Amino acid sequence: MLNTFQQVDHPILPKPTHDEASRQEFTKSFKQFIQQGLLPGLGPVFGVRAAKAFEREHGRAPADRRDIRSAMVKDLYFQHYAAANRIAQELLWESTNVTIDRELPELIEKARGLSASAKGKLDLPEEFETPRYVTSIDIHCMPGGYAGAVTPDDISTGALYDRGVYLYAMGYMGPFNDDMGRSVCNYVNRRLDGFKPKRILDLGCTVGHSTLPYKELFPEAEVWGVDVAAPQVRYAHARAAGLGLEVNFAQMNAEETRFEAGSFDLIVSHILLHETSGKAMPRIFNECHRLLAPGGYMIHADLPPFDNMDPFTQFILDNETWYNNEPFWGAMRETDQVALAKAAGFPPESVKFDTAPMAIMEFVAQQAAGYSQDASAAVSDREFAAGEYAPGGGWEVLIARKA
Repeated sequence: MLNTFQQVDHPILPKPTHDEASRQEFTKSFKQFIQQGLLPGLGPVFGVRAAKAFEREHGRAPADRRDIRSAMVKDLYFQHYAAANRIAQELLWESTNVTIDRELPELIEKARGLSASAKGKLDLPEEFETPRYVTSIDIHCMPGGYAGAVTPDDISTGALYDRGVYLYAMGYMGPFNDDMGRSVCNYVNRRLDGFKPKRILDLGCTVGHSTLPYKELFPEAEVWGVDVAAPQVRYAHARAAGLGLEVNFAQMNAEETRFEAGSFDLIVSHILLHETSGKAMPRIFNECHRLLAPGGYMIHADLPPFDNMDPFTQFILDNETWYNNEPFWGAMRETDQVALAKAAGFPPESVKFDTAPMAIMEFVAQQAAGYSQDASAAVSDREFAAGEYAPGGGWEVLIARKA
């Protein structure tokens, strides 16, 4: 699908000049060229050159993604691909930061005003320890990481994340960067038999992209988004107010929140788990079980496990571990999440992986009138068959229900 969406404006989205916008569009187009022009060449390069070189050196064919990587890193074509990918990643942040550096004082004042007028709560504790797996590295090569702060009431990394995610995803997260949230909302509509949660919690919400669709789908529900990064939470609160939605945000660790046991009917996360650690994941699953009321659902939308992929696809995806500051990317895919959910107390028969079709793909296929929750009724009511759209047309979701 050719992406024709532009990011929808809102009061605290950074406003690039003409030249800044052109540079940002270049970075998006550069990433599209890499994905569409360079990436398809890796398969033939491996089959024709790298695999044969590996066999000559080792006396056997490459057996897994690690063998494939050891063969490919020596090939000039792969080196060109990997270098271009890393350069594109750094360019998207740099091109966006120019705008934020110029506008930051004004953006902070706008955020303060929006938050002051918001009906939703903003909970920022005076003392908070951000987990080391977030602070020790600039994840996704994002300058300052998710939680970096440069000034009081800072929202700079939130603003950078908001614009940067649109460029990183080449627009395929939709005009509000909320495709994961909308996709899971459509899944809830389609598969959970009239389930109507009264309290909803989004773990690792960053700037609330995926949080807001739950308030649109369930307007009477109390919705919370939590994240370990204060600049993200501040930005999320102001962004929601600017978009006219009453959503609560708090700085909390998904491993151990400050909410009472049994206080939520639906707990979700969107690409959170692979940003944590091997020690954190079991704690997050345990906390979800503690926080859910009986009959409540836990839904984590993240990366599909490696065991369902061929070794070459594993190798391609694992390049994020090596070249994009994603240290837990590969290890998370090898973690037995079903076992973690069972160990946390979820009944075995309630735990499963499934696919939530990408809302943006469904809207285009259905020629829906607009990309919003109001336009999703016809989409969410119909049946979906895996493989109906292009590969990558669905989000992998782990679902469990508390007894």
